[in-house]
Amino acid sequence: MLEGLLADSHLMPLEQLPARVAERAAGAGFPELLIYVADLQRRVLRLLTGRGPDAGRAPEGTEAELRIEGTVPGRSYQSNQVLPDGSAEAGEYRWWVPLLDGVERIGVLRVTAATDDERVRRDMVSLASLIALMLVSKRSHSDAFARLTRTEPMNIAAEMQWHLMPPRTYADGRVVISAAMEPAYRISGDAFDYATTESVVHLSIFDAMGHDTAAGLTANLAMAACRNFRRQNAGLVEITEGIEQALIEQYRQTRYVTGILADLDTRTGVLTWVNRGHHPPVIIRGGRWISPLSCQPSHPMGTGLGLETTLCREQLEPGDRVVFYTDGITEARGESDVEFGLDRFTDFLIRHHADGLPAPETLRRLVHAVLEHHDGHLQDDATVLFCEWLGPTPAPARGAAELNGLTPS
Repeated sequence: MLEGLLADSHLMPLEQLPARVAERAAGAGFPELLIYVADLQRRVLRLLTGRGPDAGRAPEGTEAELRIEGTVPGRSYQSNQVLPDGSAEAGEYRWWVPLLDGVERIGVLRVTAATDDERVRRDMVSLASLIALMLVSKRSHSDAFARLTRTEPMNIAAEMQWHLMPPRTYADGRVVISAAMEPAYRISGDAFDYATTESVVHLSIFDAMGHDTAAGLTANLAMAACRNFRRQNAGLVEITEGIEQALIEQYRQTRYVTGILADLDTRTGVLTWVNRGHHPPVIIRGGRWISPLSCQPSHPMGTGLGLETTLCREQLEPGDRVVFYTDGITEARGESDVEFGLDRFTDFLIRHHADGLPAPETLRRLVHAVLEHHDGHLQDDATVLFCEWLGPTPAPARGAAELNGLTPS
């Protein structure tokens, strides 16, 4: 089954994936298989049917959309656990299996089998891993996938930003990184980035002035300049100066970007960073948060004010979680005109991490809490970037199933 799917995948468009997977899976003892993917805001799971523009239309008797909150498939998605489904008929066994690319959550797989043994369980987890890889390899050039994962129209600025960002979740034996951005369909000037080079993990967050398409263009230029100078082995201060020069050349000091740029040496835990007019990051350590990191801020990039840029350092401890954010997170106000606030923000992260939830699930719940506090309508972009340093010794390489605890419950 897996060999056949791997061979099929090279020349298979996304629209053919559900039918081809079902055909291969049936020959390996899985008579029914359904693929559900999460929407952009991680509120619902939608059935991938392979019907192009009508990809949300479900076969008769099958639900096309499932809520993540309050359902078994949603709990499987949230917890990264394989869970049994009670709808199987007599003589059948049925499970919900998370679709994971590393630790990035793509959706869930509903698998029906005629038998229940250790081999069947291993096979369905392996099948889910391969399907997730196939989806990731094909989604970037599939409008059908984009339509399926959107529940409302997206503006042009948001279209630019989502294609600019790296995946919202990344992990290896050294770090766990997760990010979230709202309002998902109207994001404009916020952006985040991360990348690895040998033992160093680069992290950055940007907030461009304005809330329009021009803000998105400004953030795109800042991000491209950051990546360009970084890939020429420039230091953090030099990178921010390069971003500023690019913005001034384009906008003549009429537009600017605030930001934090940081390098984490995963061998030592030393976090080196610069602040260009942005809110300082915070560290969550040992179940509590310490004061925001102190670093003399320089002027926003693009203003050309000539202030000195200070390079700051912080020694992390294994398990520390560094949190970068934009003002839309903490300054969101509800009907009572009360800000969400830094204390509420960090307390939310601490409490949900203590519950043992994966970092992406904690952030999913955080942005939904911010939206609820603001009655569902943010007036400013709200972005958070989270990085946990696991320690100086990389964890042993493990398969995705073991890494995520994928054993049937």
